Amino acid sequence: MSAPDLNASQPSSVPALRVYGVSKIYRGTPVVNDVSFDVGAGTVLTLLGPSGCGKSTTLRLIAGLEQPDAGEVWISGRLVASATHNIMLPPERRRVGLVFQSYAVWPHMTVTENIEYPLKLRRVKPDVAATKVAEMIRLVQLDGLGERMPAELSGGQQQRVALARALVYDPQLLLLDEPLSNLDSALRKELCIQLKDIQSRLATTVIYVTHDQEEAMSLSDRVAIMNNGTIEQIDSPRTVYEQPATMFVRDFVGQTIKLHGTIEDDGDRLGVRIGNRVIRAPIAGHGDFRPGAAVEISIRPEDVFLAQGDGQGTCLAGRVIAVSYYGDRFDFTVRIEGTNDHIVIGADKRHNATAGERVLLAIDEAHVKFWPI
Repeated sequence: MSAPDLNASQPSSVPALRVYGVSKIYRGTPVVNDVSFDVGAGTVLTLLGPSGCGKSTTLRLIAGLEQPDAGEVWISGRLVASATHNIMLPPERRRVGLVFQSYAVWPHMTVTENIEYPLKLRRVKPDVAATKVAEMIRLVQLDGLGERMPAELSGGQQQRVALARALVYDPQLLLLDEPLSNLDSALRKELCIQLKDIQSRLATTVIYVTHDQEEAMSLSDRVAIMNNGTIEQIDSPRTVYEQPATMFVRDFVGQTIKLHGTIEDDGDRLGVRIGNRVIRAPIAGHGDFRPGAAVEISIRPEDVFLAQGDGQGTCLAGRVIAVSYYGDRFDFTVRIEGTNDHIVIGADKRHNATAGERVLLAIDEAHVKFWPI
């Protein structure tokens, strides 16, 4: 990504957010290291990664809560932070809405007063403010609760107050840092659906920080997978899941079955020996594959299933070593013949394999990936 020209007029297609070469160093350690990405207007980008990977610091750099040690941040074509040019606009001048993990609603104010507060700071006329607040209360489904105090609300309701307060002054960016992590699982799913609906209706540009993969996949137009302060891959949720760019992305996003094998021959379809069988699949992995090389084979669990009869297509043979029953399904732990590898696959109740039974595992070869080891 080339650096923006400070002297050039910004085109109408300018991204809602541009982060260019941004770094942040704490006590000599890079927490964010040369991060760059664009976010289109009205879209949702999620920064996804494990704790300590730099995603929250990246959000704080965008918000103006941290100053970058290198790089630039542009919001709607306006340079708001630059280490080179010594530019650092405070959060209130960036037109960003912020919602954090803690609800951060003022306990001495009613719901209405909490939501109205950003408009008072901006000296919006009372009648205009009242209309906007009423609109936000309806939007986040807090009808009839305007005069309640925060202590009278549930955790989910308090977080919706925080969301309404962040949206009430029409920010150019909505920045959400683990906003649902303090809620129970059922409420997280409910608010995730509501948040997606609100974003769609308002066409708000959102940067969402989370370590929860389901939230990231369901909410996002694009997902940036962060690790050790850098972005390992940024793409659509489906591409990140089905075509991971690195082994870290592969292992972090979703579940992965991993097997070990040796390349027997190459070509348009790679032949790899796993135990006493050879599987063939399109070359869709990462690396230079030559006969005799050891490889790791990765497959998503939904692309492996118990074969019926003698099996058709690409199959591996194995023996069931454990069975777990969950009511609606079984999980079978299967040791692959001729290897020390064992895998866990799910099957519905019609597959009644027992411990010690020999089984064939059918593999969707279009989704097999090979990785050099």
